[in-house]
Amino acid sequence: MAAEDLQQLRELVEFLKANGIAEFDMERTDLKVRLKFAGLQPAAPAMDLSHLASAIAAQSAGASAVAAQAPVAVPATLPGATPVAAAAAAPAADAGPEAGAHIVKSPIVGTFYAAPSPDADPFVRLGDRVSNGQVLCIVEAMKLMNEIESDFAGEIVKVYVNSGQPVEYGQALFAIK
Repeated sequence: MAAEDLQQLRELVEFLKANGIAEFDMERTDLKVRLKFAGLQPAAPAMDLSHLASAIAAQSAGASAVAAQAPVAVPATLPGATPVAAAAAAPAADAGPEAGAHIVKSPIVGTFYAAPSPDADPFVRLGDRVSNGQVLCIVEAMKLMNEIESDFAGEIVKVYVNSGQPVEYGQALFAIK
């Protein structure tokens, strides 16, 4: 990511924080930005940020092809900003059927697929018994299909992600007891 793009991202973060906006998503053909701030609640009325997104799009039209292939994460050095993965992993600590369960997490950033193809049955379903080394899902990253295998034997008690949903590194995918 170019220094100019990083500066624009910092300005965007400051604008969002100054206006009390807890979540922000922007997607273009060459860039995807998703920000979520810890401790802030979403504003009651939805704000129209299309003018802001247009301004950023116009300013960073020259974003690199590498940035187009991967979601942009907020650098940890920005105060008050937390990566989406940290916010998504927080609910795993809640009590529920998955309390005390082994959590299978995504080893990479990519797109989660529950089945080997759109018309095939999913690898596993809620309530299925799985063995160590069994394929649970696929996470696609940069056009490569990565099979995610179970590192624990037991029963699937929770599926955290829907097929086709983007996942972050370390995000909970399955709970197994």
